[in-house]
Amino acid sequence: MPMRLCLEGIRDGDVRRAVEAYTGDRYTQHSTGVRDGVEGFVEFFEPFVAHNTVRDIDLVRTFVDGRFVFVHAAQSLNNGESKWVTTDLFDTDRNGKIIEHWDVIHELGGTNPGGHNQVDGETAVTDLHLTEDNKAVVRRLLTEAFAENPTSPMSDFISTETYINHNPDAPDGLDALIEMDRSSRERGQALYYKQVYRVIGQGNFVVSLAHQIWNGIDYAAFDIFRLENGLIVEHWDNVETLPDPADLVNSGKF
Repeated sequence: MPMRLCLEGIRDGDVRRAVEAYTGDRYTQHSTGVRDGVEGFVEFFEPFVAHNTVRDIDLVRTFVDGRFVFVHAAQSLNNGESKWVTTDLFDTDRNGKIIEHWDVIHELGGTNPGGHNQVDGETAVTDLHLTEDNKAVVRRLLTEAFAENPTSPMSDFISTETYINHNPDAPDGLDALIEMDRSSRERGQALYYKQVYRVIGQGNFVVSLAHQIWNGIDYAAFDIFRLENGLIVEHWDNVETLPDPADLVNSGKF
C-alpha cells in the first residue's frame, strides 16, 4: 500500500482516493509542511499535483521489515524542471494500511567523485537470513564509529576492500571516508549521529533514520547500506535540515 500511495496518489494525481484507500485509522505525518491525517495529505498534494503536471517517479529500492516499508525513489517533475531523491519510511497496521510516515527529500544531482549518483547501484535483495545480524552492524557503526566521541574504528563495520559511496560529495573507499572524517573533526566540523531512531532491514540491505549533526547543523538523515559477509560495501544517504520548531505543522521529522 505504501507504493500504491506514492504511485497512484502522487504520480497519477489521484490524491484523495489514494490516501483514503491506503491509510488506516490514523495517519501520523512527519513530512515537512504536511499536517497529520487524510486532510493534511490532500491539502498539501492537491496543489502540488496541480503545479507539477508531469510527475515521473521511479521506485528504485523497496524493503520490507515486518510492519515497516521503506521506499528509495527518484522523482522528475515537469520534464526535468526539478529532480529529487526521496526516501520514505512507512509504518503499517495489521491490514497493511499506512498509519505513520517519515521522509527525507533532497535535490538529485549528477555524479560524485566516484562516478556514482544518489540512486544507482545494486538493488537485488539477498541473504534474508542475515537481516538481524546486518541491522546490528549498522546500528553499531552509527552509535560507535560515528558517535560524537567515537569508541570503535570504521574498519570494524566497513569493508577495507570494497566501499562504494553514493554520497554526492564523496569518493569510494574506506580510506577516503576515514580521511574525510579526520579532516572534518580537525576543523571542528565533525559529522556524527546524535540519535538513531529507526533501523530496518531486509537481507543484505539496512536502512537507518537518524538525527545527524554536521558542522553544527541538525539534519534528518536516511542512510542505506548494503552488506556482504558482515561488512558494509555500499552506501547511499539522503539528508534534510531540521525545520525550525516554530514552523512545524506536525510533530517533526522523527
